[in-house]
Order: sequence, then C-alpha cells, then structure tokens
Amino acid sequence: MDFTLRIVMTGAALLGLISGSLGTLAVLRRQGLIGDAVAHAALPGIVLAFLLSGSKAPVVLQLGAAVSGTLALLWVQAILRTTRVRFDAALGMALAVFFGLGVVLLSAAQHTAGAAQAGLDRFLFGQAATLLREDLIVMAAAGILAFALVLAFWKEIQLVLFDEAYAATLGLPVRRLQTLLIVLLVVAIVIGLQTVGVVLMSAVIVAPAAAARQWSSRYGRVLLLAGLFGLLSGALGAWISSLAPRLPTGPLIVLLLTALALLSVLVAPARGLLWQYVRRRRARETARQAVMAVLQELAHRHPDAAHPHPTATIQAALGADVPVEAILRDLERRGKVRHTPDQGWQLTERSSHTP
Repeated sequence: MDFTLRIVMTGAALLGLISGSLGTLAVLRRQGLIGDAVAHAALPGIVLAFLLSGSKAPVVLQLGAAVSGTLALLWVQAILRTTRVRFDAALGMALAVFFGLGVVLLSAAQHTAGAAQAGLDRFLFGQAATLLREDLIVMAAAGILAFALVLAFWKEIQLVLFDEAYAATLGLPVRRLQTLLIVLLVVAIVIGLQTVGVVLMSAVIVAPAAAARQWSSRYGRVLLLAGLFGLLSGALGAWISSLAPRLPTGPLIVLLLTALALLSVLVAPARGLLWQYVRRRRARETARQAVMAVLQELAHRHPDAAHPHPTATIQAALGADVPVEAILRDLERRGKVRHTPDQGWQLTERSSHTP
C-alpha cells in the first residue's frame, strides 16, 4: 500500500469516525437536516476565507466554513425564537440563502482571482486525493477536542438531547448546551468538506447514526456504533476508489454508508423490519392458537359441541387487548371456524378433531 493511499484511507476513516459519532447529536434530536443545512452554508465561508486571506490552506478554509455554518444555525435559532416559522422551513431558508451566496461568491472569485482560486470548487463534491498529512493532524486534533467536550458534558448533553424541558427544570443552561451541540456538529461537518464536499456531507452525518440507532437504544452504544460504521465505510470507500481510475472517494463512502443504513433497517434485531415481521407473525399465530383454545374449551363444556358462541363470549375469555373479531375472520378464511349469522362461531369438523 503506497503512502498516498494510506493518507487517504486514514483521512476518510477519521472523517467517518468523527462525523459519524457526532452526527448522533443531530439524528437523536430528530434534526438530521441540520447536517445538510450546515454543509451547504459552509460554502460562502470557504470562499470568503480565501478572498480575505488569499490562502487556500485547509485550516484557513475550514475556519471560514465553521464560522459560516455556525452563523447559519444561529440564524435558524433566532428565527425560531422570534417568529412562528417552523423548524424545517427556517432550516430550508438558511440552506438556500447561504448556499446561493456561496455559489455567487465562488463565481465572483473565479472571475476576480484568476488561477489562484483553482481548487475551491473541489469543496462542492470533495476530493479525498488532495488530503495531506497536515490535514490528518488537523482532523485528529479537532476530533479529540470534540470528543473531550462530549465526555466532559456527557450527562448534560444526554438530558438536552432527550428531554430539554426536564433539563431546564434541573437548572441546566439549556441554551448554552444547545450552542455547544451546534458547535460540535459544525466541527463534524467542517472536517469532512475537503473529502466529501458540501453536497454529500449530510449523508456522512446522518447515515451512520441512523444505522446505529437501529441496533441500540442506549446513547453511548449508538455513538460508538455510529463512529465504527463511519470509520469502516470511510476506510473501505477510500480503498475501493483506489482500485480503478476516476472512482470518486466521497460518493463511494456515501454509498457504503447508505447500504449499511439500509441493511440495519432490515436486519437489526431491535428495530429491523425483518425481525418486526417475524415477531408480528409469531404474535398472530399465538393469538390464533389462543382463540382456537377458547373455542375448543367452550365446545368441550357445552352439551352440544357444535353450538355456536358469540364473539363477546370469546372476547371476554381473552381480554379486550386481543382483536378477536379479526382473528376469527382470519380463521374462517383458513377453514378452521364457521360463522352462523345471529348465533356466533363454532369449530369446523376438521379443526374439532385437531388436538
């Protein structure tokens, strides 16, 4: 493995680890679109940082992106506090305004800065091949600082994530903690813009957390799993992109994360659709057996075994939570019970002889 590939794989893995873990802050608050808004809002900051400093150093451009993304989210918070505009509408306005401003500034930079601006457009779709060792150091330092803040305010962050009202009753500075969450999220997004770009960055924030949420309900485990999913997808995406020319790393990482999220939605034991389907089938079968047992018991006790019994009698034996009427209709379609109008239900001859 050559040096360049090691750098790209390490950078992509770091990006996945940091952005995936911190993305849980947005997903668990049901604010996944924040990642999309901040990523797009970072573009004018990148271009302005270049126009003001004349430098294309990643640290300078990332600082510009962080300032711009933070301003966008603070603007959204101000709109929510002072108007009756809904959260998604305010977020959509911030995304459109800041990204539009970024595109205008990028176009202006291309006309005024000449060849010096070359490479700024890579922040639109990302270019992992441009990562350098210095970029990895910056990413690692930002990630360590972000994780240190998460650990330092672990309990407070969980309270704000899951119950802001209860956190306020405990006297916690909810607004400051919300600002901290914004800063952490901005860090998670900014460090990935060079690799994935503003257009796809939201997927790196949302997909690992969404996948991890399917496997656990505990915040600590979700955060660790999201980081692990992001790390593996980043490293694997960078490696696959090296196998053929012109295979873009960022989109490959996003595709792997999307596949992982879809797989988790299907097969995760706690929330996966497959296991939910299996559990529903088992529950329906258990309910059918319970209804059949009641009908067999009623037939055994009645002098006339073929005497029909009303739905209310069966319902009373099983409790109000069991959908007896629907189950009886299902059993009728299967030929196990028979309905006599104005009298009730009875077992068919075939099911009467079934033990």
